[in-house]
Amino acid sequence: MKELRIKGSYVHHKEIKAAQGIKINAQGLEYAIAGTSLHVVGPDDDVENIKEAAMEDMRSLMSRIDRSGEGVYVQASTLGSLEALLEFLKTDEVRIPVSGIGIGPVHKKDVMKASVMLEKKKEYATILAFDVKVTQEARELADEAGVKIFIADIIYHLFDQFKAYIDNLKEEKKKEVAEEAVFPCSLKIVPNHVYNKKDPIVVGVDVLEGIARVGTLICIPQREFIDIGWIASIENNHRPVDSAKKGQRVSIKIVGSNSEEKQKMFGRHFEIEDELVSKVSRRSIDILKANFRNDLSIEDWKLVKTLRD
Repeated sequence: MKELRIKGSYVHHKEIKAAQGIKINAQGLEYAIAGTSLHVVGPDDDVENIKEAAMEDMRSLMSRIDRSGEGVYVQASTLGSLEALLEFLKTDEVRIPVSGIGIGPVHKKDVMKASVMLEKKKEYATILAFDVKVTQEARELADEAGVKIFIADIIYHLFDQFKAYIDNLKEEKKKEVAEEAVFPCSLKIVPNHVYNKKDPIVVGVDVLEGIARVGTLICIPQREFIDIGWIASIENNHRPVDSAKKGQRVSIKIVGSNSEEKQKMFGRHFEIEDELVSKVSRRSIDILKANFRNDLSIEDWKLVKTLRD
């Protein structure tokens, strides 16, 4: 490799043995992709066949791009490292779709390609840069456009960064829609535990199924699903809690569902034997599926279906 580090004329050789460094000078090499095969066309060779062979490596990579057009943009230093990253991203434990690939430093054009996801799926408007540099122009454009760039020299670290970013987005989304999310619950009033019959209603209940949460709209299925109000607070052993699960006995305070309507009253609008359930809607179910799917058990989802039907 000596001649590559010092100035001077190249030394010409008729043959080169393994592990010796060489430079290849040929027309159009600036368009070659690092890691792909380089073919020499002889006088008797079919140029089109050799072109097909040269493209085989890239075809293999392009076949791993998600057909839906949704996914992250992946950038790596060489073809080999790109293959390794793509293989990792498609494993069952990871499963991150890829919408585009690139080799070499991250440039503005790569950020522009990744920014397409801003209109399709914002969380995928990201570039996973594996063992490559990011140009200053690309950083500036990414900050301006809202494209996230994650950089790492180890594949697992790159995945950890992206996962932490997605988890943070999910938590932010949960907070935004928390008030509209209606968790399924079925409650039974405990005899001799009616502490206040109206304005607000305060009763002790057993959670028969699901999850009772503060903010849940409660109705009575036996009385044409009449609304009796929202759960304003929950107490478990005289301590305030945000929710109560199946099998727990808690005290709940219910406030009126609509200030313009007459306040519902225990003993007039519902009785001790009536079941209290959360009032679900198509909108609330969609919110649960999109943001709280993993927070509900199979039994909880069955209850959602029962309450909806």
